[in-house]
Amino acid sequence: MDTNDVLAEFRAAGALLEGHFVLSSGLHSPVFLQKMFVFQDPVRTERLCRALAKKATDAFGKVDIVLSPAVGGIVPGYETARHLGAKAIFVEREEGRFKLRRGFEIPPSARVLIVEDIVTTGLSSRECIEAVREHPGLILGEACLIDRSGGRADLGIPLIALATLDIPTYPADALPPELAALPATKPGSRALKV
Repeated sequence: MDTNDVLAEFRAAGALLEGHFVLSSGLHSPVFLQKMFVFQDPVRTERLCRALAKKATDAFGKVDIVLSPAVGGIVPGYETARHLGAKAIFVEREEGRFKLRRGFEIPPSARVLIVEDIVTTGLSSRECIEAVREHPGLILGEACLIDRSGGRADLGIPLIALATLDIPTYPADALPPELAALPATKPGSRALKV
């Protein structure tokens, strides 16, 4: 599966949106990838995550645990883990920081792959990595469906993606006029109240 195939899946799901969006990073963009429109279709999700699992196996070898951030990473993490024959666990925010909860553990010999849905700045990924490093085990790298940073997100670990896009993002005080003229919407989940 290549970038065009991944984008075709997002388009077919109505998940490739254009307008003026405030991303969970706080940056503004003319494009939003509404991955939950993709994840509501189990067949589509299975196709994407099977391809991501193959790419992860080719890059990292055997994976014992797939770890994802709640909320957006849980579905692709679980489905990718299923294809890898690995356990699927996730981190959740506790007092503003990602933590393993619910009795999840990472044994010392575990080979851990972090799986994300979309990477933009890599903030959620770096927060996941920080949480995992509080436990034993080996972090192999990260796999995501789409890297919208154009390959510029620095995670400090290897990152593989089914699709790498260079979608522009802007700070609020540096919007191009055509974007500033549109009303902004914030469709992400990071600001949701618990």
